[in-house]
Parts: sequence; structure tokens; C-alpha cells
Amino acid sequence: MQVGQVLTTGILTDRVELSPLCAKGDDHLLPDRRTCRRKLTPIYRVTEESICAVIEMQDVWKEYPNGTQALNGISVQIQKGEFVYVVGPSGAGKSTFIKLMYREVRPTRGHIFVNGFNIERLKDHKIPLLRRSIGVVFQDFKLLPKLTAAENVAFALEVIGLSHKQIRKRVREVLTQVGLEDKMDMLPSQLSGGEQQRVAVARSLANNPAVIIADEPTGNLDPDTSWGIMRLFQHINDRGTTIVMATHNREIVNSMRRRVIAIENGMIVRDEEKGYYGYDE
Repeated sequence: MQVGQVLTTGILTDRVELSPLCAKGDDHLLPDRRTCRRKLTPIYRVTEESICAVIEMQDVWKEYPNGTQALNGISVQIQKGEFVYVVGPSGAGKSTFIKLMYREVRPTRGHIFVNGFNIERLKDHKIPLLRRSIGVVFQDFKLLPKLTAAENVAFALEVIGLSHKQIRKRVREVLTQVGLEDKMDMLPSQLSGGEQQRVAVARSLANNPAVIIADEPTGNLDPDTSWGIMRLFQHINDRGTTIVMATHNREIVNSMRRRVIAIENGMIVRDEEKGYYGYDE
């Protein structure tokens, strides 16, 4: 397949078909863009950016049952290793944009590919497979209150069939990575807000995801704690993990200049490298 060629046939499957160099797990290899293949719907033009995008949306629309039109024809590609902020006023469609990536909601029409998964064709029983391949961090942490920090992280690993020894080893690794090796046995209620968010980040790292999707991860934190969490995300990104983060934090976006996608009225109105926040909220 050459750049610029139009696919006139194709069958949508649950997984995108990629060559070995584009497959998950080959973190030590850079994708050879000439070797990637994908089965897509007709009239899809192959571009340099889309061949090996880790996240891709093609003309995505989302209308909720109550008639709310959340997204209006969004198309975007996010490459492996990028750090992307998603910004915009309240009600612009940011949360829907994020939720589509981990299949919390389905698109009304359009095509979405995340880390090799075809989102709109993904069967419900395969959603856990998608979510094991990505990490998700929420504003309200979503920790299980009766489990310790270590147990919250371990919970994400138990479903994939690792041995107890492997789980203990990985839990210690990721909690050490986020600076909580001395608080593994504490309950969420015994941790500060920043520490709870660090546990949530550790949980998102447990399966070595290619992508971390973060929805307002500093929204409930004070400024100093927010900067600590952002430094942690930067460290994770420096190691090659793609980060997509919805945020209202103007200071962070304007200080840590990365790619910025701005959404207004369900449409991308700005997409720029080393972008700025651009709103007065």
C-alpha cells in the first residue's frame, strides 16, 4: 500500500491488521510505515500520518439518545509517543472524544482505531481486551475503597491470568515508579488526593500500555499536587508511552507545551504542535 492510494475494498474487523513491525509489544522497534497494512472501508485515502497511528478517528459523529449532538465529523491521528492535550470549553465534546477511545460510548457513525482495535465494530465481550491494552486515568481516581493501593493495582492484573508472584513483582514496580513504594498497604482513605491519583496512574501502567488516556487527571487536585502528577505523566511519556489528556488547566498546558487539540461545538477548531490553552476559564 502506498501513501495516497485509495482503498476501494475492505472488510472492517475487530482488530486492525498490521505487519509485525507495527504490532503491539515491539516497543524497541520503530514502525516501518511502508510495511503497515489495514483493512478499511471504501474511499479511505492512505496518508503518511494514518498508516501507523496508534489512535485514529475518521469522520466521527456522536449523537446521544436525548438528541445532544456531541461530536460533528471529527478526523484526527495521534502517533506513537505523542503527548496530546485536549482542550475546549465545558460542553464542547471533550469527554465524549475521550470516552470513545476506550469504548465507554460508541460513535453514531465514523471509524475509530485505538492501538489496533476497531472501536465501532468491537463486540461488548471484547471491550476488556481493549482496556487491557490501554491505561485510563480519571479525575475522581475510581479506586476501590476497601482495597489497599497494592490491591487496587493488582486487581487490574488478576484478570489477565498472571501468577501471584508476577503480580506482586509488577505491583511493586509500578508503585515504585510513581513514588508510593512505602504506601502500598494503605487504603485510599489513608492517602492524600495526589497519592490516590498516583495509585490510579500506577494502575493504568500495570499492563504496560502503549497509550494512557487521562480525563481531567488534575481536576480535583491543588496546584502543587497537579504539577507533581504532570511531571509523572511527562516521565511516562519520555519512556515512549502515548498520552492523551483532556484538561481545563490553562497553566499546565501553556507551560508544558505539547500538541494541543481544541474542540468547540463538537468539532476540532485547532490542532497545533507546542500549542496553547486559548480559553479564559
